[in-house]
Amino acid sequence: MRLRVAVLAAAFAALAVLVAAGSLTGIDQWSVDHLMPGASFSAAKQTTVESIVPLLGAHWHPWLHAAANIWTLPASVLPSLAIAGAGWLVLRRRGRRRTAVVWALAWVAGTAVEVLCKAAITRPALHADGLHLAGFDNAFPSGHTIRTVLVAATIAVAWPAARVWVAAWAGVGILLTELAGFHTPSDVAGGLVLAALLVDLARRWTDSSAQVPESARASSGTHEDP
Repeated sequence: MRLRVAVLAAAFAALAVLVAAGSLTGIDQWSVDHLMPGASFSAAKQTTVESIVPLLGAHWHPWLHAAANIWTLPASVLPSLAIAGAGWLVLRRRGRRRTAVVWALAWVAGTAVEVLCKAAITRPALHADGLHLAGFDNAFPSGHTIRTVLVAATIAVAWPAARVWVAAWAGVGILLTELAGFHTPSDVAGGLVLAALLVDLARRWTDSSAQVPESARASSGTHEDP
């Protein structure tokens, strides 16, 4: 697992460098031109308030864009915090305190890295019909993608019976993030790699906390995290 963590960390760093250097601009521009049928492009950048408040300033045309707004809503900042927070609370109430804390820290870390990268990384300009798409300038990595994976993973841990459903929601949501023009492929790739890294770390830390001798569990009659 250590090797996988190292590979994922290196892959994310490499993607960040490639985006900043413009090495992936050709792929992203081609995506803007051909792979975003639900896009509603604007020259304006999303404000900080719009990035926090769900659906504030959202566009509702074309229909695919509107559908993506609704489908990916649970991956927005505040809704994802509420949904994941419910999972953390359930885990805590079941005595899995360390697991709850670890997944909460994963959400915080993912959001923090997203904010820092977007402040530090500016990609070369992308255009649509001659319009500079300023919203893509500082969009790496995709926060929607990061939170989609982390929310799905948290729900799967808290409510295992929902794993198939949340996996389906996450898969469609990540696809819509690109098709609706929310993010370019490099943004989505960065979000996926970072989320995979955080999920791996969370599982590693929770798995290590579960290394309690069976005899001790039997004698205590509990399944609490240490």
